[in-house]
Amino acid sequence: MSFAIKFIVHLLVGLAGGGVVIITVSAAIRSFVLPRNESVRLNAFVFGGVRALFDFVAQRSSTFAHRDRILAHYAPVALVALPIGWLALVGAGFTAIYWALGVESITKSYELSGSSLLTLGTTPVQGLVLNIFSYSEATLGLLLLTLLISYLPTIYQAFSRREVVVAQIELRAGVPAVASGLLRWLGHDGDFKNDDAQWLAWEQWLIEIDESHTSLPVLAFFRSPQAGRSWVTAAGLVLDAANLLFSALDVPRSKQVELTFTAGCLAVSRVHRFFDDKAETKPAELRTPEEVDAANPGRAAFAKTWQELREAGLPMRADEEAAWHHYHERRARYAPAIEFLSQLLLAPSMGSLH
Repeated sequence: MSFAIKFIVHLLVGLAGGGVVIITVSAAIRSFVLPRNESVRLNAFVFGGVRALFDFVAQRSSTFAHRDRILAHYAPVALVALPIGWLALVGAGFTAIYWALGVESITKSYELSGSSLLTLGTTPVQGLVLNIFSYSEATLGLLLLTLLISYLPTIYQAFSRREVVVAQIELRAGVPAVASGLLRWLGHDGDFKNDDAQWLAWEQWLIEIDESHTSLPVLAFFRSPQAGRSWVTAAGLVLDAANLLFSALDVPRSKQVELTFTAGCLAVSRVHRFFDDKAETKPAELRTPEEVDAANPGRAAFAKTWQELREAGLPMRADEEAAWHHYHERRARYAPAIEFLSQLLLAPSMGSLH
């Protein structure tokens, strides 16, 4: 091999290795430092591979409780696998760089890369240029590990805040947890005017989900401590309760409830779009009747809920049919997202009304 060809080959291999290192470090920064809801392909590849293994095992379970126990390990395992993938790619990239800089073989380059990356110091380094790259690799290795470790408290704090509200919603919605139960609890004193503080708390919770579950998407896959709970189910209950209040109850329309409903629709839709590029984004008025029907419950379920609310002594609108149409149309704003996320996360089933 002539000197020119050898030089070009080494140059291309070195550039390729440098590109791998840059892409990997960029992925790490975009994952945990950049406050934007960017989808990082490298992370998606790692999470997707781990999820495929868990799905393979979970599909062979006969009960939801068993599948839930299996999938509860998915997010923690995927989170640990992420820095392992980063370090492996950085090690491979620097292996190519060392070989391009003149280390005698790929094996020796790999040994030097591993020694530098894990700060073992087992392989001697000769030459200023090799030393510069060796120290740089050691710094990046520590940086990648520190980056994940430093963000673990942030992830678990957000998870804890989310789950406190999930448990509160389930407690207030009854057993089984249903939107009509949530409304009965809100209107137990016959006055819905004093509930703005509760709706404000739910608005803040939904806004935090919007922010945290798109900037730290692994959070969406952390399952509730109890198998029957899910943040997706809880969000659906809040949105259904607001929808019923607008459609079925003859009470003054609170601006706070409207804000909470809007925040919830935006939150679940944005998380939906983050995980699915083909997510439905058309406004309700542009959807076909078939699309609207697919996203809404049956008339019989609404009639049963209507009767339960009436028997609970809540002030009902005069026209049940008109209330049904209003509920049916408004639910198309959030039902596709709730249904998609429920399937993606294997959330406990939630009837639209029951």
